[in-house]
Amino acid sequence: MPDVWATVAELDRSTQERLAAVLETRGADPVQQEMRRRFLDGVEFPASADVLEVGCGTGVLTRVLAALPEVETVVGVDLAESLLDRARELAAGIPNMRFEAADARALPLADESVDVVVFDSTLSHVPEPERALAEALRVLRPSGTLAAFDGDYATATVALGDHDPLQVCVDAMMAGSVTDRRVMRRLPSLLRECGFDVVRTRGHSFVETAGDGYMLTVIERGADLLRAVGQIGDDLAVSLKAEASRRAAAGAFFGHIAYVEVIAREPDR
Repeated sequence: MPDVWATVAELDRSTQERLAAVLETRGADPVQQEMRRRFLDGVEFPASADVLEVGCGTGVLTRVLAALPEVETVVGVDLAESLLDRARELAAGIPNMRFEAADARALPLADESVDVVVFDSTLSHVPEPERALAEALRVLRPSGTLAAFDGDYATATVALGDHDPLQVCVDAMMAGSVTDRRVMRRLPSLLRECGFDVVRTRGHSFVETAGDGYMLTVIERGADLLRAVGQIGDDLAVSLKAEASRRAAAGAFFGHIAYVEVIAREPDR
């Protein structure tokens, strides 16, 4: 199953709107918010910084970036116009932010035009991520910063034991929603090959036990994908979703994904 986010601009409007809701659900999760707060705390923004977010989606993090006292302007780019339409709606009234449709591998910005480039949950969806890194290097000013935050999605789990049927849903969702589940493990070396100096690599842990947030949507979307490709029938898809809800109601739900941040700097040229 291809990565739905890598081809999001080609999907029908209703599917894109459903994916937009998933982004906002994840963005509203307190644990996800805290992880990104710690991530941004480690980024050195110069005064009056011009910032680019690549793969901004509905602008969850773009809105946070625009509110930082050091940030003067933020540009968010994404492939999907429907996600950008939603981003513009949610950012109405925020004057220092704008959005453009663009591929991470062909940015519509001039050379040396921004101080910080942010990839939040983007590089895992980009085929040939080294091309996106090269574009980031091109648009960064000397000594500019690249800040990447993404899931190490090979660690995604809801299993309570061996052969847990809900784990099959998670694995299917990751197969259909991520191009490279292990890209963050290779990112430091990719950055060095591209010409960056790597400043820091740090891990974060997302754990959900309530069963009413992001990981529940992962299970539900996985069940829907398995049904869509004919691997399971309607009854089993409904039953898998019901089991996830039962665990949540019984206080027995567990979900986990490891996240990784990498901060790099563009050397003086």
